[in-house]
Amino acid sequence: MITILSLAIGLLNYPLIEYPKKIGILGGTFDPPHIGHLRLASYFAKKLQLDELLLVPSGQPWQKGSNITSAEIRYQLTEAAVIDLARVFLYLKIPTKIGVDRIEIEREGPSYSIDTAKSLRERYGSDVSLIWLTGADSLIHLPSWIAWQDLFRYLHFAVASRPNYDLSTEMSPEIQMLLETNQTKDLNDLTSHPAGLIYIDESFSVDLSSTDLRKRWQSTARSSIASEQIPSHTLEIILNLGLYQ
Repeated sequence: MITILSLAIGLLNYPLIEYPKKIGILGGTFDPPHIGHLRLASYFAKKLQLDELLLVPSGQPWQKGSNITSAEIRYQLTEAAVIDLARVFLYLKIPTKIGVDRIEIEREGPSYSIDTAKSLRERYGSDVSLIWLTGADSLIHLPSWIAWQDLFRYLHFAVASRPNYDLSTEMSPEIQMLLETNQTKDLNDLTSHPAGLIYIDESFSVDLSSTDLRKRWQSTARSSIASEQIPSHTLEIILNLGLYQ
């Protein structure tokens, strides 16, 4: 008869299989963070079974011009949005840990994704799967990013489709070639490899335009926008500070 003690000893001597952690990264200006960001985060956190999710507000978004809300306020807005996101995770029983990372805000100079990717890889090590969560429009415009091809040395990309963006007709030859060599349709590949792959989810569509939201905020439709598009805790800060008037 095998006793509980002997069984425990046997288990201790048996090599355990350890799977690399999966960390999702949702970067952006977050000016402001909105329901589209939360939907994207919730969808991929559940589908990819992420261990952690980092929201990374940009410090100095070099492609956005100068008319941007200060980094510290955008960080506060993002922290507030995470309160609502945590409630969504709790309701949907998603065990993913959530955090807001100041890595780009505290780094001097323009916020380049390649610098963030390198820093996160150094922080988490070579075995962890780092997955950049984004929409189809970002994939289309990826060749405009600094050192964009080097990103795949450090990250995977998980891409959601987006209304009015047809990848088959709008992507450049560079992206077509990238998909031929790096695209995967098997989610398990994002665990078995730490970086280098693109997963496109065509079953999920999300609108991620903070720019359009700010323009609509200045229109007569402000009240409906507030209730439908902006997380409640973020909205409270926006109203208190009189942002986007």
